[in-house]
Amino acid sequence: MSNNLLKGKTGIIFGALDEQSIAWKVAERAVEEGARITLTNAPVAMRFGEIYKLAEKLNAEVIPADATELADLEQLVDKSIESFGGQKIDFVLHSIGMSLNVRKKKDYTDLNYEWMQKSLDVSAISFHKMMQVLYKKDALNDWGSILALTYIAAQRTFPDYSEMAEAKALLESFARSFGYHFGVKKHVRVNTLSQSPTMTTAGSGVKGFTEFFQYADKMSPLGNASALDCANYCVTMFSDLTRMVTMQNLFHDGGFSSMGMSPAILDWNPQANTGV
Repeated sequence: MSNNLLKGKTGIIFGALDEQSIAWKVAERAVEEGARITLTNAPVAMRFGEIYKLAEKLNAEVIPADATELADLEQLVDKSIESFGGQKIDFVLHSIGMSLNVRKKKDYTDLNYEWMQKSLDVSAISFHKMMQVLYKKDALNDWGSILALTYIAAQRTFPDYSEMAEAKALLESFARSFGYHFGVKKHVRVNTLSQSPTMTTAGSGVKGFTEFFQYADKMSPLGNASALDCANYCVTMFSDLTRMVTMQNLFHDGGFSSMGMSPAILDWNPQANTGV
């Protein structure tokens, strides 16, 4: 059901890989609410994903870009504005992250530092680069909205999340710091959205993810927030209904972040749920 919350608005969506992606759902909901969008991802990710299928469905242009490269980001912004007929951008979603240490199951006490730097570059520093390009090009409309997806491991210890915890903490800090400058200059708001564990292609690759997904679902009074729930929240953050919300880390996790213990956990047997 559409309420035309984004009617007449334009946006860039980073990170739509496949139908399980939160960014994929955000793109669908944004267009349903009246927005015009461009889609982007790294060329290597696009080879493994289905972004062109989504683009055809939404009548959106795909603009490949390595988010760690300033030249690519500059071209992305220029081509997006061109795609929108010269209209500036109203919203941007940063939904990208990668850790070779996690993927290759390196223990946190034995990290490969070159891989760690790559994790920080892709998962966090790319967010600053993206905002810097938008800022210098004056590419956003007044009262625009920038949003990045994060996770509670930025504040709490989740051993198997490895250096992605530090990457998310850095991402959240960039939102607060750049949020000030964007707010003063253009009344643009910058926020991070801390989402429940979600059954995406990327998330399911983390060691023990299925068991943790079930644990978080038990701990949360409302259960885990789905990718579609997250997309609906993102649409609200892109809309004019949230014009005065900025520099915040917004938990969207069914209450998990406020819990200490839940009786539902005491009788829970994770092995019974996994068939072990």
